[in-house]
Amino acid sequence: MVSISRIAGRLGAKAPSDVVVLSAVRSPITRAFKGGFREAWPEDILGPVSTPSEKLRHRVTLTRGLDQVMSSAVQKAGIEPRHVQDTLIGNVLAELGFAKTGRMALNHAGFPSSTTFHTVNRQCSSSLQALTYISYAILAGQIDVGLAGGVESMSRNYGTRGIPADVSPALRASDIKSARDCLMLMGITSENVASRYNISRQDQDAYAFMSHSRASAAQAAGHFKSEITPISFQVINPETKAVSEREVTADDTIRPVVTLEKLANLKPAFIEGGGSTAGNSSQISDGASSAILARRSWADAYGIKPIGRYVATSVGGCEPDEMGIGPALAIPELLNKAGISIQDVDIYELNEAFASQTLYCIRELGLDIDKVNPNGGAIALGHPTGATGTRQVATLFNELQRQDKELGVVSMCASTGHGVASLFVRE
Repeated sequence: MVSISRIAGRLGAKAPSDVVVLSAVRSPITRAFKGGFREAWPEDILGPVSTPSEKLRHRVTLTRGLDQVMSSAVQKAGIEPRHVQDTLIGNVLAELGFAKTGRMALNHAGFPSSTTFHTVNRQCSSSLQALTYISYAILAGQIDVGLAGGVESMSRNYGTRGIPADVSPALRASDIKSARDCLMLMGITSENVASRYNISRQDQDAYAFMSHSRASAAQAAGHFKSEITPISFQVINPETKAVSEREVTADDTIRPVVTLEKLANLKPAFIEGGGSTAGNSSQISDGASSAILARRSWADAYGIKPIGRYVATSVGGCEPDEMGIGPALAIPELLNKAGISIQDVDIYELNEAFASQTLYCIRELGLDIDKVNPNGGAIALGHPTGATGTRQVATLFNELQRQDKELGVVSMCASTGHGVASLFVRE
């Protein structure tokens, strides 16, 4: 491993203007339609609108809701809600882009009205983009402290909202293939990557098995506990109006009983004879995540020790019909900016949209597979689209701490053809 002190450029020294990460947390991730959040609204997951029961009341600290993802990030950062000047939440599917209900959740949680709120949609990279934009606001001197995160209830909002139905007929009939392909099903893009770059069904299943095995082992060893905030929320019976309280404390997406044989017996999900299945593709999921970012000089003034530093983000564009190759374009650009090599990075959190595109990126970049998703990825953990980026950030810092390593990259592909990658330094 290359020592940070010997890496050229801005990685080698700390500066008062640095953007530092004070905390990064996530909710449990649950299976859409069947899991623990199937009856929850996205605002329930990000900021549960619940009144604590007597049994659980002792956990409440900063928020009027219970076990709230945004307030948990504030608490772990060692700051107060009033310190957060702006909030940016990534979301893909919710009504009105989650702008109104997200602000409701923020206010209900006890953040003051002076803490502003907005949302961003960059498909699967939405919350990583949120973190990037908050970092830019800090670098520009607009704010000193911000909250970035994401949320998705695919149980509530997946389906017709996944692909727009109300589209200009002229664009639907465009003679520009890359324009038409922006509406292509993600599973078809996975099949395109597999067929164009010779990634077999057997290789996809073997990779998926590794992801499931790693996630299962990590969960059994308790590796996720420090990054997860338990969530409690209310469910109202539509007929009796009776209110009940639900609590979700752990991921219910991880399947320890997965075997290669079971994966091989699954039918192709998108085309006859294809290689992408429900077992080697990311799971449709529900979840939320958030992180607190600040200017280093502000953190120093308040005596707060960061967990790490944000360095940079890069974006790379590709053809929409093979959108999964995006990280193979974004990561080299990112590392070139930082003046480091592929080998210098200790851990890569690479979102597993599909095994096909994950394998392509690993092979194309020459990544050490032992450094990629050591605790499994979205195939096993799930992929609540708007929340995955800062979920990966939470997992990254947790694992850097566990391994006592320093450099980490978070990256993912995104619908319509691009990849996003961000570099972080643990402190």
